[in-house]
Amino acid sequence: MAMIFIGGSRDIFELPEPAVARIGAIVAAEHGVLIGDARGADAEAQSLLAGYGYEHVGVFHTGKEPRNTLGDWAAYRIPAPDGAQGLCVHAAKDGEMARRANFGLMIWDGASPGTCLNILRLAVIGSPCVVYDMLRGTAATIHDTVDWSAMLRDAGPEVRNAVEARMTRDERLALPA
Repeated sequence: MAMIFIGGSRDIFELPEPAVARIGAIVAAEHGVLIGDARGADAEAQSLLAGYGYEHVGVFHTGKEPRNTLGDWAAYRIPAPDGAQGLCVHAAKDGEMARRANFGLMIWDGASPGTCLNILRLAVIGSPCVVYDMLRGTAATIHDTVDWSAMLRDAGPEVRNAVEARMTRDERLALPA
């Protein structure tokens, strides 16, 4: 069973139709789903999976309990590293989902640094990721760090700066020179 990391921006409250169809295909193929507990794209994808009555889902969270879990699924707590603050609290959880995934499906608002870094985490380990960029109305498959760098260049300097500010040393070292 392939494992699919599904995620996206917290400001997306309606999944694009191609993403809905792809999630339907994941369910039909009975792949495992790894998903976070955030509002936005995570909760929307969870809602869709719950509507299917899908069972092969693991919800990853940082707190004592998941913030959102819309099905009767296994929950996996990945504590934040000591001293982590703000959105960096979720980096270890996101990294664990990427590590376990064979593929990714990300619904990106074109600006969210967290979603962009999840795409990078998948690219670094060679797990292809389908990205629906809601801002630009595009879809692409990111296969490696070269593809990811091109995606980030297209996002513009403000997004690049926000992503670079949240990158770990290892993530920076994984990028092409």
